[in-house]
Amino acid sequence: MSGTDEAMKAITTAAVDSFRDTPDPRLRELLQGLVRHLHGYVRELRPTMREWEYAVDYLTAVGQKCDPTRQEFILLSDVLGVSMLVETVNEQGGGTESTVLGPFHVVESPKRESGDTIDLLGTGRPCVVSLRVRSTDGRPLPGASVDVWQCTEDGFYDVQQPDVQPPGNGRGLFRTDDEGRLWFRTVVPSHYPIPTDGPVGVLLDATGRHPYRPAHIHFIVEADGHRPLTTHVFVADGPYLDSDAVFAVKDSLVVEFAQVDDQEKARAYQVAAPFRIAEYDIGVEPEGREDAR
Repeated sequence: MSGTDEAMKAITTAAVDSFRDTPDPRLRELLQGLVRHLHGYVRELRPTMREWEYAVDYLTAVGQKCDPTRQEFILLSDVLGVSMLVETVNEQGGGTESTVLGPFHVVESPKRESGDTIDLLGTGRPCVVSLRVRSTDGRPLPGASVDVWQCTEDGFYDVQQPDVQPPGNGRGLFRTDDEGRLWFRTVVPSHYPIPTDGPVGVLLDATGRHPYRPAHIHFIVEADGHRPLTTHVFVADGPYLDSDAVFAVKDSLVVEFAQVDDQEKARAYQVAAPFRIAEYDIGVEPEGREDAR
């Protein structure tokens, strides 16, 4: 081993050991693992000082792009596949598969009743989404909270168009009924590009990657005694299902948004025919074993 290799090993050892007295054992494990892997990356690829300075400047720019309605670090995690990797290592199996949160979730969606519309613009193809929330043992879960958000038929979230869309458009916080069911009216969402006006866009442009996500609706489901679930429903037959910019598509989450021409059904759902309908069961896992360590 050369003197340079010995010096690099000594630096890594010292940095790892600097966290040995961290009181929280999980925090100690996470930090020491981070140091080992990050130092290994540097030893393998040997970035120049100019490259490392660019990396620091890039991460600084990512942080500067964040604001109350835009989370560029989540977006960066998404396009690197890290968000989906974290979701996947935390799945226990048996329930509906999870997927990424995305950068456009807001802390509080407007409370709505089953049957309400989340389309405050009144444009686009009418759509009905009908959900049933159940435990993985098959029991319906009454009173479960279902947070919903989606883009318009043109591919924009409300926070992206504050001068066009009223706050809360495409969003709703619902509760399931005694049978674990709820439904709402909306529009069929569109595929759309993730924001490219910041550092993540620079990354995609430099690497020749497209920024598109397939059409989808987001859900966060919470029920007493069960693990929270963050997931999507993807519109079947849409573009980019096989090349999602954030790697979030799972086959079990791709759902047909079937066209319905029946006038009587349209009246029952308080929409005009023809309309599209998506029906989906969401299974959530009971709490039992310890979640993330």
